[in-house]
Amino acid sequence: MKKLLYILSVLSCLLIQAQNQAVFEKANTFYNEGKYAEAIDNYQSIIESGEHSAALYFNLANANYKLNNIGPSIYFYEKALLLEPNDAEIKNNLAFAQNMTIDAIDVVPEAGLKKIVNTLTHKLTFDTWAKTAVALVFMFVVLFLVYYFAYSTLRKRLTFIGSLVFLALVFITLAFAFHKYNLDKRDNPAIVFVQESKVKSDPNPRSEEVFRLHEGTKVQVVDTYNYWQKIKLSDGKTGWVISEDIKMLKEF
Repeated sequence: MKKLLYILSVLSCLLIQAQNQAVFEKANTFYNEGKYAEAIDNYQSIIESGEHSAALYFNLANANYKLNNIGPSIYFYEKALLLEPNDAEIKNNLAFAQNMTIDAIDVVPEAGLKKIVNTLTHKLTFDTWAKTAVALVFMFVVLFLVYYFAYSTLRKRLTFIGSLVFLALVFITLAFAFHKYNLDKRDNPAIVFVQESKVKSDPNPRSEEVFRLHEGTKVQVVDTYNYWQKIKLSDGKTGWVISEDIKMLKEF
């Protein structure tokens, strides 16, 4: 019975994939014909079925960009970039879309040791740092075993020094891995999805308005209270917005 259910599950997945591929090609045809609204509807239907890919979000962003939908275009380019962080074409199109936004927000630059550490940390993903640490542990064990069973004094000395170097690299790599994990955990980006959002000093509609944001602006969500989200801008400003005004990027 379990085997039959598994086969049916696999067949169901294959059927959904085939249907989504047909819809994707149909959406691309609409896009090429300049029917961007129809293309968007078809791309959205694929997402609603539970399929996510950089190509899907990229095409959906392009269709929204053609219709001057600033917020959705930036949102979907950013989603595509989360799945393919090194894709130059996505970055290029995102930059064009960001030029359409109203808000000009300065970025507070990092300096000194913090900048160096964060730059190095972002060179690899958490999984890659972890795999590198495992590989270094393996090298340490190999060198230590060679040292332990070696008879030559020179070989013992070289393998002992080599094992210590690899052990040090293990701890350094693990430090980068955990730092990357913490940075990713604190990274909670969102895009303003309304034409204009009033940012309040407190999570209360009667509280003071501190500034306003406009469609397409990227923010960091640092806290949540009921239907309010506390946001932080790249220039350090903070405030509270209604949850409906923004859309979280990491929610798939």
